[in-house]
Amino acid sequence: MTILKRLWRRFGGESPYAAPAREAYLAVVEQARQPALYASFGVPDTVDGRFEMIALHAILLVRRIKGRGEASDQFGREFMSYMFADMDRNLREMGTGDMRVGKKIKEMAEAFYGRARVYQAAIDGGTPTLEEVLARNAFVEVDPDHGGVQGLAENVRRQVATLETQDLSEILAGTVRFDPVSGA
Repeated sequence: MTILKRLWRRFGGESPYAAPAREAYLAVVEQARQPALYASFGVPDTVDGRFEMIALHAILLVRRIKGRGEASDQFGREFMSYMFADMDRNLREMGTGDMRVGKKIKEMAEAFYGRARVYQAAIDGGTPTLEEVLARNAFVEVDPDHGGVQGLAENVRRQVATLETQDLSEILAGTVRFDPVSGA
């Protein structure tokens, strides 16, 4: 980031990617709230289950833009900044005390980046498989149904393909399209 950009941001200016990154985050949250994720696949409809679905879809978006140039990197930083600011806001709204919020955000960030590594490897065909990673993370609170895990894995693969077909400039402008979630 250039010195001028840093000064602009420091004195009240906003990155040109701040507003589009917020829009992209809202698209991720909207996708993570799709009822079929919970009703059809069996992801627990809890705070942890919703965090898992937001993290999963955010990881898919970041995977799409990562390493595609300075604009993508800047957009990604804005996206992540907004996502964790929103999580901070939500923790406070749920009554988490000020002294604990920072620790909780740190734990969430560590969980997010750990998941990002294993999801990336699994999506790329590594081990453990995508199904194994989803069973371990998305269904941590329940004994997952095999059909639900399979359905969620197929949905993830479809979302990856959909994101890959989107023009990068549209994503960087804040327009992110996911496929509708269909039942297991």
